[in-house]
Amino acid sequence: MGALMGFHLVTGGAGFIGSNLVASLREKGEEVAVCDVLGSGDKWKNLSKRELKDWLPPEALPAWLSSHAEGLSSILHMGAISATTETDVDKIILNNFNLSKDLFTFCTEQEVPLIYASSAATYGSGERGFQDDESPEALAQLRPLNPYGWSKLLFDRWVARRVAEGLPLPPQWAGLKFFNVYGPNEYHKGSMKSVAAKVFHEVKTDGVARLFKSYNPDYPDGGQKRDFVWVGDCVDVTLWLLAHPEVHGIFNLGSGQARTFVEFIRPIFETLGCDENIDFIEMPKALRGKYQYYTQADMSKLLAAGYDKPLTQVDEGVRLYVQNYLNTKDPYR
Repeated sequence: MGALMGFHLVTGGAGFIGSNLVASLREKGEEVAVCDVLGSGDKWKNLSKRELKDWLPPEALPAWLSSHAEGLSSILHMGAISATTETDVDKIILNNFNLSKDLFTFCTEQEVPLIYASSAATYGSGERGFQDDESPEALAQLRPLNPYGWSKLLFDRWVARRVAEGLPLPPQWAGLKFFNVYGPNEYHKGSMKSVAAKVFHEVKTDGVARLFKSYNPDYPDGGQKRDFVWVGDCVDVTLWLLAHPEVHGIFNLGSGQARTFVEFIRPIFETLGCDENIDFIEMPKALRGKYQYYTQADMSKLLAAGYDKPLTQVDEGVRLYVQNYLNTKDPYR
């Protein structure tokens, strides 16, 4: 792909997927501004190797956009309250729905491409499948299990309605329904970081991996299945979209293959040369009724749009994660 023009704004650019996007854009020589909140922890380390055009907190975003519209090549809207355990629903809606609408409106008026993060959490338990049908009718059938998933679905539905009614849109828009993403720079996420990151440290510390027991008779302990997607694939698809402005829509983004949690963590033991040792622990009661036992991205829509790079499968992705990041002195990208 050739060099992209202008500069880019990445909201949530110090976060997990956002900071990996910033890294790849900078490696291509692109200028990047970041909108995010760092707090008092180690989140800043996600960007510590990168030169930035600008930094701004979310409250400064409206004024910044009004003075930087010229030359802005894209907005990559990765920022959100992403904790599925967050209980302040008003806070979630303000950040995940209202702000997203404001950015969509800005991009429409200023003719700036917008690529935003949706989520597989919009599918809820998955009883209606995992097809990324963006019609208002199909989206109306989905039933998320938590406020985070609902907020993401709310914005997907708002966008889909505008498309269906022929209202003005950005020159390019795309929503990516990220499935279970894993990879470097997720360390600040605490309990929300991937099972791979958690288990690696458990295995390194005492040789035992801890996974939740199953409370669904259709799935044995550790047999719960998720579509785990390498963060590098999330970055590659986002940059591919920027290079193909004719592509619009809401797309699934997973590996396309459901794997059990045991299968997901097995490469950690193998890469570290340890015997497989798993302890199944009780799931917090607050999660038991909101837990997805199976997810698998139907990737046919993205592939039909022209994306043809092979997606990273779990065995390779987890091995790369351990060898190149987790088991090194500097795990940051």
